[in-house]
Amino acid sequence: MLLPAVMLAILGQAQAPPPPPSAPAVTSAPLPSADPGAAQADIGLGLEAFRRLHFVQAEASFEKAREEDPTSAAAAFYLGYTIYKIAEPKRPFDPGKQRAAEMFAKAFALDPNFRPVWGR
Repeated sequence: MLLPAVMLAILGQAQAPPPPPSAPAVTSAPLPSADPGAAQADIGLGLEAFRRLHFVQAEASFEKAREEDPTSAAAAFYLGYTIYKIAEPKRPFDPGKQRAAEMFAKAFALDPNFRPVWGR
């Protein structure tokens, strides 16, 4: 009867055996706590750098904002747009453009109603 168990394991249909009773419970690491105030400040710094066409500085600010608040659609969107602006003059299939598209998708997954505000 070993053969069916091996076949199921190969096909990915076998379930892992439960841990022994003496095994410690595995817990996932807590998500980083969001700091919307700090994230908003970094978004403001990033937008200012973006307006001055300092895209690398803007990217760093938006990355920091995303780290401070992973749920911020604004940080994801502006980071994506900044990455795109950095990759724009490069070849058509530059990996930066793919990363930008992923950030845009992340932004709209976080908030489907998000609208960028550039001039405020």
